[in-house]
Amino acid sequence: MTGTVHVIGAGLAGLSAAVRLTEAGKKVVLWEATGQAGGRCRTFWDPRLSRDVDNGNHLVLSGNRSVRDYLATIGATDLMQTASAARFEFADLKSGERWHVQMNDGRIPLWVLGQNRISGTRLSDYLSAWRLAAAGPNRSVAEVIRTRGALWQRFWGPLTLAVLNTTPERGSAQLLWRAMRETFARGGKYCRPMFAPKGLGRALIDPAVNWLDRRDVRTNFDHALKSIERAGDRVVALTFSNGLWLELSTEDRVILALPPTRLKSVLPDIEVPEDRAAILNAHFTVPAELVSDCAPITGLVNARTHWVFVRGDVVSLAISAADRLGVMEMAPEDLIPELWAEVTTVLDLGDAKYIAARINKERRATFDQSPAGVGQRPNARTSITNLWLAGDCTQTGLPATIEGAVRSGVTAAHLAAWG
Repeated sequence: MTGTVHVIGAGLAGLSAAVRLTEAGKKVVLWEATGQAGGRCRTFWDPRLSRDVDNGNHLVLSGNRSVRDYLATIGATDLMQTASAARFEFADLKSGERWHVQMNDGRIPLWVLGQNRISGTRLSDYLSAWRLAAAGPNRSVAEVIRTRGALWQRFWGPLTLAVLNTTPERGSAQLLWRAMRETFARGGKYCRPMFAPKGLGRALIDPAVNWLDRRDVRTNFDHALKSIERAGDRVVALTFSNGLWLELSTEDRVILALPPTRLKSVLPDIEVPEDRAAILNAHFTVPAELVSDCAPITGLVNARTHWVFVRGDVVSLAISAADRLGVMEMAPEDLIPELWAEVTTVLDLGDAKYIAARINKERRATFDQSPAGVGQRPNARTSITNLWLAGDCTQTGLPATIEGAVRSGVTAAHLAAWG
């Protein structure tokens, strides 16, 4: 191809597509509706906290090969730190019990044989994992995993919420397995948490924008795509909400890296899943010496909070499926004291006080990852011969994760460049 590829959307999927195309020597122009790149994965300065915070807490694992390749390409490998072991801390706020899971590196899960397995579980409980591998497309996690013992409460439930951002009663069993197949099913070597000490945006977004800029890839911010103009089976022009009308040449191509709602507004006839699955995040600044020895990530059960992240003097909380669990409409002044009480309990902070707090509600954090929603994911290839789709809502085979977003961009870039 000799034309230009117009990538619409500078979130992770769009950036991934632009980087891959540029690396392959293709001419790229990037368009973004807002004043900054990153979409649902960005780091911003919060004046209330006087700190950089991520707009959402995302877990990246060492088995996320697309993310690792992307980091290597944009020269940002050193901005993500990989834990030395696949170790995860947990606490039950109802019983007060604490435990950790530490997976061995090999494929054979020796960790379930001894003290590293999940507290209160038996070896036989883990056999249920293989039911997911055979799950059909219409089955939920709750339908496939039928036992409701300690493993359900302390593993399957939290894992489903974290990976699929919905409850096990709704979450697609097949989709959960596909995420596990690349991480947990391959052993601890592929499940080590990866952390961004300066923020996910500083590791995944800013270096990509800078990498593209050094290669003369123009990023046009504050250009929201309003509509596309078609002639037969091709896109011939793009119209932006600021009035810009851009005519395309016969060699030009387009990648739409937009969330479902925005994608539907541009392509009304396309089927897409709803994107109303919410995540609520809370951020607290605390005296650094109070949390200097705390684990970087802790999972909670029998609590409002699902995960606690510690980065420097900022403690961040994530509540998945927040729309389903009734917290999205709660006022910050009611939520903050309750969530801080959970923080002081799990981190053993006693009667310590936070310095500042912030609640961040992402009402469209992910698409609907139920079997019905997964069945509505569009393919990267469309009926329009010079237009392709990227984004974690497309048929990546993975949940709505950072890995899925990056991989979708690579797929769309390959199709746009080589068909």
